[in-house]
Amino acid sequence: MSEVVERLRQVLPPAALVTDPDRMESYRYDRAMFCPAGMPAAVVLARETAHVQAAVRVANETGVPIVPQGARSGLSGAANALDGCIVISLEKMDQILAIEAVDRYVVTQPGVYNAVLSRAVAEHGLFYPPDPSSWEFCSIGGNLSTNSGGLCCVKYGVTTDYVLGLEVVLADGRILRTGRKTVKGVAGYDLAKLIVGSEGTLGIITEATLALRPAAAKPKTMAALFGSGVEAGAAILEIIRSGVSLSLLEIMDRTTIQAVNKYKRMDLPEEAGAMVIAQSDAGGEAGAADVATVAKLCRDNGALECIEAEDDAEGELLLEGRRVALTALEQLGTTMIDDVAVPRSRLAEFIGRLEQLSAELDITIGVLGHAGDGNMHPTVVFDQTDPAQAARAQEAFEQVMAIGLELGGTITGEHGVGVLKRTWLAQEIGPVALDVHRAIKAALDPKNLLNPGKIVAE
Repeated sequence: MSEVVERLRQVLPPAALVTDPDRMESYRYDRAMFCPAGMPAAVVLARETAHVQAAVRVANETGVPIVPQGARSGLSGAANALDGCIVISLEKMDQILAIEAVDRYVVTQPGVYNAVLSRAVAEHGLFYPPDPSSWEFCSIGGNLSTNSGGLCCVKYGVTTDYVLGLEVVLADGRILRTGRKTVKGVAGYDLAKLIVGSEGTLGIITEATLALRPAAAKPKTMAALFGSGVEAGAAILEIIRSGVSLSLLEIMDRTTIQAVNKYKRMDLPEEAGAMVIAQSDAGGEAGAADVATVAKLCRDNGALECIEAEDDAEGELLLEGRRVALTALEQLGTTMIDDVAVPRSRLAEFIGRLEQLSAELDITIGVLGHAGDGNMHPTVVFDQTDPAQAARAQEAFEQVMAIGLELGGTITGEHGVGVLKRTWLAQEIGPVALDVHRAIKAALDPKNLLNPGKIVAE
């Protein structure tokens, strides 16, 4: 390891290299629970593509594994360090390089936070739709690596839908530039979409060109309260069946509502079994009509109360409650945040199964998520100091994924596979697809140095 560190010192400026164990401690892991994390030999705080390239070349020459990291806000262990690895952190690569209003794209480094980029393009009358709840503390590089989505996916899709081009450092240190800056372009294999969602196992993203849209109209917002999560799920199915165009459709159960109230003192109605939040950014009378339609559908399907926001501030307040939900649940204890997507037709059944599971295992599960696209984030809350409770929590987490697959769903909608869900990925995609994954990995990273052991077990 001393040889590796010395080689890194020769090719990197002092400010870009960290070897002090105390400083490296915070670069060992992301926010996932029950995922092992090692101690790196060094942490590279890259400030430009050349720093990443230099570190990768040292790793390639010495056979030392590399773990790329962004904001370390991930929830699957994909950013967890390995003993003796080189961690390459992209958090210092935080510049927006260009915003092109006519061609509607932004060129950005990976360390830029989602919220920072969204606000920057908004100043030009533009809109970057991918909108994770964690947008204030998740980076664009991490969004790309896990192909994250967020609150607006029901209308606008996920990160990969906005990727025009990427700059990627490959496992041997070469720089791949793939994609385009035009609206259309189909020349060759779509390598950009291959890299997106690969969690740092195929290359390290150092620059991204992302498509933008014209700014959307100010959204109209409403919330509906239900006696139970199952009733809310049934109403959501009717909303989707109606064909009303929404830019957001979210759900929070009683556990989550109470946690948000305790955390933010928002005075949400704690007696409700669930709350559905809907938005339409169609603008003007069309947006108001969309929200009114949803309110009627909710009342017709058992809503206890419907609240239509009177102004933008009230709408933002309702949405803030959803944005802070996961952080609020963390105040109740240790959390294991799942990320299962199910067919929307099975959403009510999924919620009911979770309520049953919570009772059977005597464990708290906060149910919340992106109801409009079926991507749910059941969050198991437990006391980590109680071994029996921790065991039940892990069992609950595993059962949530099993239920999701049983209902025709997938083990992750946006958080990625990482370490946490490797065995479940194999179950979901099957042996042939697993072989294809391994073949692609071997072609681009023959020495298996880029984030080894993530997504697919070695």
